[in-house]
Amino acid sequence: MDNIETIDSVCTYCGVGCDIAANVDTTQNKIVKIFAHTDGVVSQGKLCIKGKYGYDFVEAEDRLRTPRIKKSFLEKNPSIKEVVSGSLTELDDVWYETDLDSVTTACAMKLKEIQDKYGRKSVASIGGARTSCESSYMFQKFTRHTLNSPHVDNCARVCHSPSLKGMRATIGEGAATNPYNDIYNVEFMIVIGSNTTEAHPIIANRILDVAREHDNLAVFDVREIKLHRFAKYKGIIPHESNLMVLNMLAYVIIDEELYDESFIAERTKGFLEFKEKILNDPYANPDFFNKIEGYEHMGKMIRKVAREYALKKSMIFWGLGITEHLDGSYAVMAITHLALMTGNVGKSGAGLMPLRGQNNVQGTCDMGMLPYYDPDYQEPKEIGLMTPELVDEMIEGRLKAVLNVGEDLTHIHPNLNKVNRAIENLELIFVQELFMTDIAQKADIVVGVKSAYEKTGVYVNAMRRLHLSQPLVQSDLPDDWEVLQILDNKMGGSASYESSKDVWDEVRRVAYRRFSGAEYSRLERHRKRGLQWPVHTEDTPILHQLDFRTEDGYGYFKYKQYEPRNMVQEILDNKLTGFYLTTGRTLAHYNNAAQTKRSDKLNDRYDEDTLLVSEADAEHFTTEKVILKSEFGETTPLSVKITDKIKPKTMFVTFHHAKSKINNLFGDARDELILTAAFKSIKVEVVLC
Repeated sequence: MDNIETIDSVCTYCGVGCDIAANVDTTQNKIVKIFAHTDGVVSQGKLCIKGKYGYDFVEAEDRLRTPRIKKSFLEKNPSIKEVVSGSLTELDDVWYETDLDSVTTACAMKLKEIQDKYGRKSVASIGGARTSCESSYMFQKFTRHTLNSPHVDNCARVCHSPSLKGMRATIGEGAATNPYNDIYNVEFMIVIGSNTTEAHPIIANRILDVAREHDNLAVFDVREIKLHRFAKYKGIIPHESNLMVLNMLAYVIIDEELYDESFIAERTKGFLEFKEKILNDPYANPDFFNKIEGYEHMGKMIRKVAREYALKKSMIFWGLGITEHLDGSYAVMAITHLALMTGNVGKSGAGLMPLRGQNNVQGTCDMGMLPYYDPDYQEPKEIGLMTPELVDEMIEGRLKAVLNVGEDLTHIHPNLNKVNRAIENLELIFVQELFMTDIAQKADIVVGVKSAYEKTGVYVNAMRRLHLSQPLVQSDLPDDWEVLQILDNKMGGSASYESSKDVWDEVRRVAYRRFSGAEYSRLERHRKRGLQWPVHTEDTPILHQLDFRTEDGYGYFKYKQYEPRNMVQEILDNKLTGFYLTTGRTLAHYNNAAQTKRSDKLNDRYDEDTLLVSEADAEHFTTEKVILKSEFGETTPLSVKITDKIKPKTMFVTFHHAKSKINNLFGDARDELILTAAFKSIKVEVVLC
């Protein structure tokens, strides 16, 4: 064991952001084991299977280690080929291998040509949540200041942008209000639109600990999930009815006068108008469920849940089952309304917990990798376009180049047939990645970069906690920010950082409202604990204790009436036909599975996306595999599993494997305020194979 060193760092899969420790064979530069210290504040000494076993990708044989440039790109750009030809080595029929200097020169030459021809806004940067805060900060700074393009965005667009929008509109801050361990101080919990045991298992551990002891959990979802086994209130609701259910909870609290009058008077605005609207909304009365066949029992359950939530110290947890809908932002506002009415915010054991997807999606948004926010959520000099709008710009021929860091654009986004048509109009796709993902295969230039386990950097998890990663193994690959700095200099920029610490020190100055006191030295001392922003002389575990983070310090009510549609409308009309599909994760894999599928212990558990079908509909599924079709596209054949956990006429499928083409099914239906795709419900046709 003399050659084994234990190194502390942070897991960079899901938004839980667990502290980890690795036993590393220093003679072989190899991770032997990953575990969690028993005193780890986030992990509590436990890791999920991804955290434990999902590290084989670091030394995978197909790891992208040498920069590549596509032969067809050079044939279309002979002047670039002439400049870099001396460094080219033939890899296969499609690619040349070359060096970092040559690919960044090629990229810079093409960017200049494109902007000279089509204008400064013909370039966009997308991605960044799989990398560190330092790299995300550099990405938006390079794009906004050196390229002078306002078009920056990240994968929050397809997950929790509605949480940011809805929470900022009502309480001024789009982040979790409390630390995870506050779960042990709650008296009542609501989980809605989150399959927490699969997507955020270490948070689920806490929820289950409390639910087993106190029987104080309500769970709402469109299908039965594992959390329902431990729930006092097992709510199975129709597709796309989140806003209705949340407004009903508010209706009961108002109708039965369960709200906190002093909190409302002292800390909120707009309640009387909100109260009037909701009491006159026929869809907010829980009795409306009496008209929805198969769900009539929900009216009584909602009344019971509302009473417990209002009269106890309570927390609400939600995930993409809330945000990935047409009314996702409004549903998040409806969640914050519940907290504002009852005073369940701004104190220990009571608050709001959006369960973010990627560990650093919070940090990437904090860094300003959004078209409408600079770092620290300040107003930018110019507002850019969101990713769906950028896709339209590609189709119209106005956007000609995309720089991409760690976001598989042609796998994770909706309406993939449209996306693929759009990127064919691009003259440059520049990708920084670990592997040849789907978008990397379509790129013109690809650069292999360090993974999270090979570099130093800050990551911000779902509860605003900053963790400083450090390398578990050594790598001679560049970090994302280093590649961007080379590009910056070749495009006329003046970036001259010598280390990630230099970048972070600039972040602390620019984004001082959240990070001024978060020095590297301080984060190094607290690797197991982390620090929750805002960090000044001390960090801030609980937000909104005295004021909300709006301009005047008040919380706001902004009512949106639910509008029946799709499944609910079909049930009301007695015309429910076909099947409604929802999507989600499984414990073994993470998002596009680029990393997890390279660990046999994970991939062997779930090596394909499987379609779950209600046993009540089994007679319609007489083959082992089926294809799903919508008006926008179709999947590849999917294996079918019959289960009693799915309601009739509904189905569930994961989205981890690109070969399944799940996102072909989804069109441009999206949140009307923030354009997050409506991934959680689509009507599909079943084709037997």
